[in-house]
Amino acid sequence: MPRTPDRKHLHLNAFLMSVGHHEAAWRLPESPARGGTDLAHYQNLARIAERGKLDSVFLADSPVLFGDPGRRPSSKLEPTVLLTALAGVTSRIGLIATASTSYNEPYNLARRFASLDHVSGGRAGWNIVTTAGAEAARNFGLDDTPLHHERYERAAEFVDVATKLWDSWADDAVVADKERGVHALAERVRRVEHRGAYFRVDGPLNVERSPQGYPLLVQAGSSEDGKDFAARYAEAVFTAQQTLEDGIAFYQDVKQRAVSLGRDPDGVKILPGIVPVIGDTEAEARELDAELDRLISPEYAKRQLAQKLRIAPEDLHLDRELPEDIPTEDEIEGAKSRYTLIVDLARRERLTVRQLIGRLGGGRGHRTFAGTAEQVADTIEHWYESGAADGFNIMPAVLPSGLERFVDRVVPLLQERGLFRTEYSGTTLRDHYGLARPDNRLFDPSATGAGRPAGVLVDAR
Repeated sequence: MPRTPDRKHLHLNAFLMSVGHHEAAWRLPESPARGGTDLAHYQNLARIAERGKLDSVFLADSPVLFGDPGRRPSSKLEPTVLLTALAGVTSRIGLIATASTSYNEPYNLARRFASLDHVSGGRAGWNIVTTAGAEAARNFGLDDTPLHHERYERAAEFVDVATKLWDSWADDAVVADKERGVHALAERVRRVEHRGAYFRVDGPLNVERSPQGYPLLVQAGSSEDGKDFAARYAEAVFTAQQTLEDGIAFYQDVKQRAVSLGRDPDGVKILPGIVPVIGDTEAEARELDAELDRLISPEYAKRQLAQKLRIAPEDLHLDRELPEDIPTEDEIEGAKSRYTLIVDLARRERLTVRQLIGRLGGGRGHRTFAGTAEQVADTIEHWYESGAADGFNIMPAVLPSGLERFVDRVVPLLQERGLFRTEYSGTTLRDHYGLARPDNRLFDPSATGAGRPAGVLVDAR
């Protein structure tokens, strides 16, 4: 899909992962020993990202302890709580938190994100995920995860309920008229009375409509169900693509699906992940990358890979390629697109298990790149101009140094080329992404009195 001639600039999001995306980053001398729960560490990262005029910072999350806590840091703070703290030390940068539709309820989650949007002055974003895995399910009294399509059906209804709740207050509901003793117009606050397959919610929300109307909606699944969901609901899509050809194909696919649903394709921003390892020279960057790979525990990483591939660890041999007899994507219930990406990468480049572990150690399937600042900028520009991305999810291998190098070395090059902003032009996350504030579905946005709502009047007594 060709670029529109009036495009402004690419979008850059900083994906903050504890002390870095490389699984061995914590072993470097510079890494804070307990970065995952260190507020000062995250505050520093948020300030660095804002100094670079990045659109947003992003926190991943899952309601389960991943990996072996004896091998690498596994502790992480709940993201909406952490981002609320980061809102107080920043003023412009967007704040995107991951929250699962599988193990939350719409009312509580809608309230948390509306609160974050109010506290931050309109900078909140919600990365919508459908959590897979029996380990997470057993944390919520379930024996196993629901089927893939059921998780997306629940997610669709969840988003529908959440947006109704955010719309349950009209923008002009609060008048705060002290003279008349009227704080809000009761007829401008409405119950949603949702009755669906998964949820029964009366509403209204107990938080007035937030500065953005509702948070930026982000999605990160790349399966067929995931792409359908993104085309219908997402305003930004975080994805993992290894090759330019795959990036272009994914970009065009999601945009066309959005068009078929009557959406403006420019209202769906595609941001592939990239793990840049930046050096003064290419040789220095490659040495930094190799140093990190040397710190990986190969046997532990082999067990992790075996778990992703749904095979026994003894079926993997470090100095051989993947075995031929492994499950197909159709046999996988969770993280289908990431499974396919890993297998395709290994097959396409004929990687041994040891080599594959090294490639996955930095980005878990996202594209890793070691080079100079100029080479990283060239790669970003090439993908952007080729129609493979509207921007990038920057995933530093090591934090804070990797983010500092990107902000101080790569961003100025992108600015010089006219590809990225030199100053923020707006105050909200939607402003940064060039997206309009959503209309209120429960009220006629052009009316001054009560509209013709889908909801029900709140009892004014």
